[in-house]
Amino acid sequence: MSSLHVVIIDAMNLIRRVHAAQPEGDAIDTTVNACIKTLNKIINHSQPSHIVAVFDHMGSDRGWRAEILPAYKQHRKPMPTVLEHGLDAIQDAFWQHGVDSLLSQGDEADDMIATLALKVAERRQDVTIVSTDKGYCQLLQPTVRIRDYFQQRWLDLAFVQAQFGVRPDQLCDFWGLAGISSSEISGVPGIGPKTATSLLSDYADIDAIFAADDLAPKWQKKLTGHYELAQQCKQVAQLKTDIPLGFNLQDIRFDSVSQSQYS
Repeated sequence: MSSLHVVIIDAMNLIRRVHAAQPEGDAIDTTVNACIKTLNKIINHSQPSHIVAVFDHMGSDRGWRAEILPAYKQHRKPMPTVLEHGLDAIQDAFWQHGVDSLLSQGDEADDMIATLALKVAERRQDVTIVSTDKGYCQLLQPTVRIRDYFQQRWLDLAFVQAQFGVRPDQLCDFWGLAGISSSEISGVPGIGPKTATSLLSDYADIDAIFAADDLAPKWQKKLTGHYELAQQCKQVAQLKTDIPLGFNLQDIRFDSVSQSQYS
């Protein structure tokens, strides 16, 4: 382990799941308390030197991805009203436990998390992203890890190989071909996960696949005319890593002494 260990919490990914596990109709205080219990477990397990919770902006704008693919998250289930109104209370509780909150401005939280993770990794320091979102697996490298708190597992190289059968650097090409149903990213019609994996085992990426002159006729037929769509889906699946963050690591240093008095 390096001298720094930066833990980045995908806040809404965590909070939505914690809230969904609470008895229906319970007050927001129940969710706040459950979130803090979860936060303490994450801290105790990961022992961060720095930690931050990254939240999505709450506007109706679906961002740059919807400009490329209008169907992107078009029918996503809205956040429960009680939870939306309780986010300030959750952020305040996080703050009292030594964890600052970062709110995205237009870009998705995923992009801000990816930007921060790679900035830390460039310094050869350790990063743990806490999320169930497999999209972060495209960031995997020796100093970047993804922790699924709810399944108590690492979304690591072995996971990517077992789940997708491709390398982490091929994941966006995989999703460009096969799509991501939960985000309403279509992929290429007629190209499913098994076919995408097979194609990417023979060719490095989407460009190489579409440029190949030795594809089986059945795949040529399905792919013909869909290069632009495949590239659009790939682009939407790819995390941006150049978002202005507006803070430095010192701002999110974790004070375990202060935190312990609230645990």
